[in-house]
Amino acid sequence: MAKRIQFSRTGGSDVLELVNVTPTEPGPGEVRIENRAVGLNFIDIYFRTGLYPAPSLPSGLGTEGAGVVAAVGDGVTHLKVGDRVAYAQGPLGAYAEQHVLPAAKVVVLPESIDFETAAGCMLKGLTVQYLLRQTCPLKGGETILFHAAAGGVGSIACQWARELGVKLIGTVSSPEKAALAERNGAWATIDYTRENVVERVRELTNGEMCDVVYDSVGKDTWEMSLDCLKPRALMVSFGNASGPVDGVNIGILNQKGSLFVTRPSLNGYADTPERLKMMADDLFGMLDSGKLVIDVANRFPLADAGQAQDAVQGRQTTGSTILLP
Repeated sequence: MAKRIQFSRTGGSDVLELVNVTPTEPGPGEVRIENRAVGLNFIDIYFRTGLYPAPSLPSGLGTEGAGVVAAVGDGVTHLKVGDRVAYAQGPLGAYAEQHVLPAAKVVVLPESIDFETAAGCMLKGLTVQYLLRQTCPLKGGETILFHAAAGGVGSIACQWARELGVKLIGTVSSPEKAALAERNGAWATIDYTRENVVERVRELTNGEMCDVVYDSVGKDTWEMSLDCLKPRALMVSFGNASGPVDGVNIGILNQKGSLFVTRPSLNGYADTPERLKMMADDLFGMLDSGKLVIDVANRFPLADAGQAQDAVQGRQTTGSTILLP
């Protein structure tokens, strides 16, 4: 038997329950991983609340983890039992001691990277990789606005942007989070609880505004984010922390300066094993070089997944949050 977190109805964190299950054997093209650490991400809350529908109920939760290959299905050639691995995609169910998923979604983890670091950065780090290196390939010298700069994704983005020579302006909700973002490499920070973000961006950029805005907040910041862009610049909406952006008249992009907008996702970029490996190699290279340091600031037992999600949703955390089976 193995333990896993599941939910039989959508709602608050109280719908999560710890249950015993019999681990399934991997089918063709699949592997079963014995998790050593599991990543917690805001998208997990979207599934729990029903914003993103789970394929069926009861459902497991989570898509990110790191551990050791425990069993291999037919046709799998790049992985073997005992390999250290990490993953950020695949079917829901990572909040568990054992997880079965397609081998194509799994990468070998270098010995230099421990399980907790991997679980704390696979989804977030791959997200930053596609945002800064693919959605808009930054070359250095650009000025960007990044919301939630002290969070898990934001903390990585601050460091990566610094290494690229990009001026990252990060929004935060407290002086402590501002200090953290600046330590991580943010060029400047804006405390949105007491400062007008658009006016402050205008001051910081001498009226030129930003080349790109990266917005994981969604509904509450949509129009304000557009107002922080220079003409013909790019709006990257990649999350829904405050709810989804909807009911938008596309003409607003014209009114605010012939703007571009995209709504990317990790699955849209890491859509083949080859692309996933390329992105993971880029991330692992940043880690190995010391240019990127993952702050696994919050560790919870697997059984306390609900408490961990409440802390993340309540903006009580910085850095990455992981669950320990």
